[in-house]
Amino acid sequence: MTDVTVFAPAKVNLALHVTGQRSDGYHLLDSLVMFADFGDHIALRSGPMALSVTGPKAAGVPVDSKNLCWRAATLFGEEVAITLEKNLPHAAGIGGGSSDAAAVLNGMAQIFGRRDVDVLALGADVPVCQMAQAARMSGIGENLSAVPAPVMPALLVNPGVEVPTPAVFKGLQQKHNSPLQEMPASSDLSDWYDWIARQRNDLEPPAIAAQPPIGQVLEHLRDLPDVRLARMSGSGATCFALFDTPEQAASAGRALAHAHPDWWIRGVSLS
Repeated sequence: MTDVTVFAPAKVNLALHVTGQRSDGYHLLDSLVMFADFGDHIALRSGPMALSVTGPKAAGVPVDSKNLCWRAATLFGEEVAITLEKNLPHAAGIGGGSSDAAAVLNGMAQIFGRRDVDVLALGADVPVCQMAQAARMSGIGENLSAVPAPVMPALLVNPGVEVPTPAVFKGLQQKHNSPLQEMPASSDLSDWYDWIARQRNDLEPPAIAAQPPIGQVLEHLRDLPDVRLARMSGSGATCFALFDTPEQAASAGRALAHAHPDWWIRGVSLS
């Protein structure tokens, strides 16, 4: 038996431009992706295939082939017993399932000593989640390049509503939009915040139309003291707010949690 423990961090799309759609239906994206220092934890053990889910967000998470962890192990072609500690909300736009699948593949590579897997077959976000570092992601997720972005103090906030990704893309009226602008050459936090503010998340309007609470979250985030920028991540419903210091993010998080105890709120560092 071989035991491996792997971390599956939350993925945050600080900017997400939809630049086109292929004839096979896949959307073309251009996105700045960063990863939080908070996420799910996965334990793997070589042996008969099995999946168990624990943690505060375990409710409703499938424990069979519907789960991306299971599908990742099957794609890898070896049997493992998987224990998933689920801390991230699902259907939340922060890549929980994709990050879990990527972590399973990374853990299985440690156990079995190989990486010969068509990762993109599991979804557009899985390749970047295998990197788990600041990156520009384009195409359908296959074009990746590391980005020297500075660490960004942030709040992640989810109002407790699920947003199915296909419905958000279906509601997108314009699917041929401009790509990301040229990224800053410096590592200055203000330069990056100014750049992020000039970009977009093209999925934000259709997501708000599908789930109006997202718009309410963004209004509250933009009213927080010291906030530099607030936007939705991915296809929603999780939103983020950026700050200059972790102390500012923590203070804002406490105030927001007091006002909205039913929301999922987490202070993180993005890198």
